[in-house]
Amino acid sequence: MRRLLPAPAQLDDDGLVEAYRLPPGRSLRVNFVASLDGAITVDGASEGLGSPGDRRVFQVLRALADVVLVGHGTASAEGYRPVLPDSAVGRLRAVLGRPPTAPIAVVSRRASLDPASGLVTDAVSPTILITCGAADPDRRAALAAAGADVLVCGDDDVDLPAALAALAGRGLEQVTCEGGPQLLRSALSAGVVDELDLSIAPALVGGETRLLDTALGAPARLELRQLLEEDGMLFTRYALGA
Repeated sequence: MRRLLPAPAQLDDDGLVEAYRLPPGRSLRVNFVASLDGAITVDGASEGLGSPGDRRVFQVLRALADVVLVGHGTASAEGYRPVLPDSAVGRLRAVLGRPPTAPIAVVSRRASLDPASGLVTDAVSPTILITCGAADPDRRAALAAAGADVLVCGDDDVDLPAALAALAGRGLEQVTCEGGPQLLRSALSAGVVDELDLSIAPALVGGETRLLDTALGAPARLELRQLLEEDGMLFTRYALGA
């Protein structure tokens, strides 16, 4: 992996970790991979756009995070599993002196997460469901009984600022969000995104799910802070609201 900005350099594994490490305190970074024309999936999944470098960046971001935030649709489509101690991410977390597991926080207005899914039943750090008061109370109760940590944030829809505050109250300050487009749009509209980490694949896809599925109320302005490259794939770090 080579760094093009801010200062050209070759990065080994330790250098890659330092390239993405954040200072202490609350933050929400969003991680996506996209094609040159803005598609974030190939045949419904992001794997078709990835590369070995993208996988390493993905693992580093998870290793540095206190919690992984994801929309239920993305978690379901991508077959999400918990972060476990013997996984690649778990081992990297241990090398970095961090707890070997981290919770997955699933955002679902309807509390649609399956209580019998491995994401709930296999988790060492309990999976967190972030939902709202309008969600079926029986579904919320079933998830809590299965071991999920249920956070009710908002009345008719999920209140993301309240959800992030609730996570921070549990000591989960540094949040890595992995999508999908609806959650990204909601987070941008709520003004809670601090950083976009976008991997840009040298591919044109067309006709697939886009990075943003509908227009924002106003364009979000970003500032490029870092640019890495490997095998034609670009790895960017953009600050929001700069």
